[in-house]
Amino acid sequence: MTETPASWRNDVVALIPALRAFAWSLSHNASDADDLVQEALTKAWTHRDRFEPGTNLRAWLFTILRNTYYTSLVRRRREVSDENGKYAATLSAPATQDWSVALKALQASLQQLPAEHREALILVGAAGMTYEEAAEICGCALGTIKSRVNRARAKLLKLLDKADVRAGAGWDG
Repeated sequence: MTETPASWRNDVVALIPALRAFAWSLSHNASDADDLVQEALTKAWTHRDRFEPGTNLRAWLFTILRNTYYTSLVRRRREVSDENGKYAATLSAPATQDWSVALKALQASLQQLPAEHREALILVGAAGMTYEEAAEICGCALGTIKSRVNRARAKLLKLLDKADVRAGAGWDG
């Protein structure tokens, strides 16, 4: 490793907000997102000798976070599930502001997208990654990521239009 440990650490710390945003987009829960980022950073620190200086640290960390998330999903399948959503419904609070209604519509619409489309859209649109970085993280071709993002955007617009019609109001922002 040619980088100094302090330099590597500073570079990682600078990426924590982006990692947290991506973790939240996967888990939809601030506490779970924080736990996911912490676990990913612990893994990255433990295996920092595997990082090749000169390569994309951001993509490396996002890949660790993504893999950690999907590994936890596999583990959760063995746990008791809340299939009917009864327990989850007790944890929700009614919306008190107009923007929260719009946010819920966006979240619901995002959940209707295929997982790979949602992931590509969040990496490129929300996390601000380049198509190349997103393709590297997802382990697919550049054209595949571009196609997924394009399809996700188009589908999301249609879903939001339907949600807007059902709500009977326009988006006032």
